[in-house]
Amino acid sequence: MTKNELEPISPVEAKEMYLDARKNEVSQSTLDGYHYRLKHFIRWCKDVEGIENINSLSGRDLQRYKTWRRDDGDLKPISLEGQLDALRIFIRWCGSIDAVETDLHEKFEALMPSLDKNDEQSESILDTDQAKALIEYQRKFEYASRPHVIMEILWHTGIRLGALHALDIDDYDEENERLIIRHRPEAETPLKNGKEGERIIALNAEVCRAIEDWQDNHRHEVEDDYGREPLLTSRNGRMNRSSIRDAVYMVTRPCYYADCPKGRDPDDCEAAEYGGYSKCPVNVSPHDIRRGSITHFLTEDVPEKVVSDRMNVGQDVLDKHYDKRDEEVKVEQRRDYINGI
Repeated sequence: MTKNELEPISPVEAKEMYLDARKNEVSQSTLDGYHYRLKHFIRWCKDVEGIENINSLSGRDLQRYKTWRRDDGDLKPISLEGQLDALRIFIRWCGSIDAVETDLHEKFEALMPSLDKNDEQSESILDTDQAKALIEYQRKFEYASRPHVIMEILWHTGIRLGALHALDIDDYDEENERLIIRHRPEAETPLKNGKEGERIIALNAEVCRAIEDWQDNHRHEVEDDYGREPLLTSRNGRMNRSSIRDAVYMVTRPCYYADCPKGRDPDDCEAAEYGGYSKCPVNVSPHDIRRGSITHFLTEDVPEKVVSDRMNVGQDVLDKHYDKRDEEVKVEQRRDYINGI
């Protein structure tokens, strides 16, 4: 089909149709990821190129977008690759509904950035020493507060942000000292891997005590919109994902529990102000805590299969994206195994 035979459609309408077509196929978090990666393309079409109909998109347009997005977002190669790959899939779908030429998605082969091994791995991580220092501070000065419980659970279990957000009071098994991770998309708390993400996670005594004291002393007695009793609450109901993320950004700033490694004065730092925590150059996200937790367990000689099952991550993905042990640590761990045979 030639461009003249295509059916006119705006970038925004095409994106909304695409998200609507995928919403019953993927989790909400995956759908949110599609929206995030495509919104920059929509912005480029509207504000940079003035494109009102995507029928005329060409390989040259895609090349211009790649250059603009790389510079506009100051993106690393791995981030740029992820956004271009999401756009490639979207463009292929657009070809299937006569919105663009059917072979346009093939142009991406020449656009994808070349990645070396270091590009393919994120280095952002909360390491063991930082995690221990932060949690020790919270246990002493902010015990059983909401940020303290968030950190205890994230570090000890390595669960994803979505799984933490989904927890109810009933998901904490006090008698057996366990958390039950459940997939409940009908109540707006899906897991990234759906039913396959469901599992039971053993807890240690310190984490259990923090959870119980949070429930008894600080948790708001509220329900969410589905009549469930969330574990993490605000005054209005279940604590939302963005608020959990903000709490992590707040407490993982080194100035929160120690000294600023950048020598900044907290009184003058924009990252010390409410709403500006994410601007700190050295704090971390919930996913960085997950990465650090996985690395910590592996460093402590917990078998990879156990870590894989506990954290709900495939061993191949674990090796490539989560295991941040340096080679010296791995060599000595292998030596210990061999010496014990």
